[in-house]
Amino acid sequence: MTLSLPSAAPVAPAGTVPADPALWPDVARLPRASGLRTAVARRLVERAFSRLPLRVRDGADGPFVPESREGRDSRESGEGRAHHRTGDPVARPTLTLHDADAFHRRIGADGLIGFGESYMAGEWDADDLVGVLTVLARHVDDLVPAPLRRLRGAWVRRRPVADLNTPDGARENIHRHYDLSNALFSLFLDPSLSYSSAVFDPLPETSGTLSDVVFTAAQHRKIDRLLDLAGTGPGTELLEIGTGWGELAIRAAARGARVRSVTLSEEQLDLARRRVAAAGLSDRVSIELLDYRDVRGRFDAVVSVEMIEAVGAEFWPAYFTALRRLLAPGGRVALQAITMPHERMLATARTHTWISKYVFPGGLIPSPEAIARESAAAGLRVTDDTGYGDHYAETLHQWRERFLHEEAEVDALGFDQVFRRMWEFYLAYSEAGFRAGYLDVRQLRLTAEGVDEEAS
Repeated sequence: MTLSLPSAAPVAPAGTVPADPALWPDVARLPRASGLRTAVARRLVERAFSRLPLRVRDGADGPFVPESREGRDSRESGEGRAHHRTGDPVARPTLTLHDADAFHRRIGADGLIGFGESYMAGEWDADDLVGVLTVLARHVDDLVPAPLRRLRGAWVRRRPVADLNTPDGARENIHRHYDLSNALFSLFLDPSLSYSSAVFDPLPETSGTLSDVVFTAAQHRKIDRLLDLAGTGPGTELLEIGTGWGELAIRAAARGARVRSVTLSEEQLDLARRRVAAAGLSDRVSIELLDYRDVRGRFDAVVSVEMIEAVGAEFWPAYFTALRRLLAPGGRVALQAITMPHERMLATARTHTWISKYVFPGGLIPSPEAIARESAAAGLRVTDDTGYGDHYAETLHQWRERFLHEEAEVDALGFDQVFRRMWEFYLAYSEAGFRAGYLDVRQLRLTAEGVDEEAS
């Protein structure tokens, strides 16, 4: 699916980014919200912001001028990025409100979904978007007074039943994100088209955009470590759940493994097959449009990279049961998974969030405890666990810099300004989660219960 720019001026609130109501109905028009609810939201937001290491500026004071990349770089040295130094009174990021009434009305009606939609609509900006979002992520538990937090269930939205990752639902959810356009993803990913956290050695000390060579090497380092965890070598029968654009399958086959890879993305399937053929490895790699629940056979190694986040909590038992069922005696599973603290996961599990509405429908980031519990219930145990949260923050920083640099190309592909702001917000929001320690990413090895890891 490719989103197209509107052919006529759309209906949108005055002073905001033009939004096509057919594509962006909840951005193009302000939500219904009582004056009381809006007033309460304004009071809570102003109270919260006044206590944070954050500047809030009224756009009526003058035009908003985004900070230049040169200016950003000049104050991002060493330990030194502004989003690393959040809380420093000299480097406090600034949130500029262009339409304070609309901003508070959206939050009053839809909470954090409204906060994101307000950015998409152009009702607020920031001199350092990641810095602003990092402050909010670090102080997420302080944004709403404790007595009101107990009433959270009364005002947050529940996740749509249609987003459940049933076999049909999972295919539609994957289609909505991964089938946007291969050309779009190629604009901001490295040449290996790896859409998961890289592993840097060392982490970059400056904030500039890395060369393709350096970025791809970091992605290959991630892949190679996963293949090592899975014990992949000549003759290994390897199953990959979640193909991406084929880079892991190609590197596994180059080691001498025979790879079966499954995906629910038609766009990824097509390009991954072409990339495998171009690498001369079609005799070692097969890629299928298939749900993980429908895979049959036994494999020496099973690898799945940032796939569990798209499974949904209701289907985690089925996912880990499938991993165990598909594992040959003495085999290993290697996972890369984004994680969040358990209490936050429980609070998020039934909540319809901005991310679940616009970016990853049906998804939920698990906690380390949930992974340990669900894998143990399926007869698997974690035998290796390493975190790389800082590396994901850097990966997202690289993606966002590349995406912003390719604005004209994104526009040429037919993605409008609301989409571009949505994607920028998604990348910045995710980076802030890792900067704040709200999110982590882990590489794990799992083996069948009762199997001696040294012997296997």
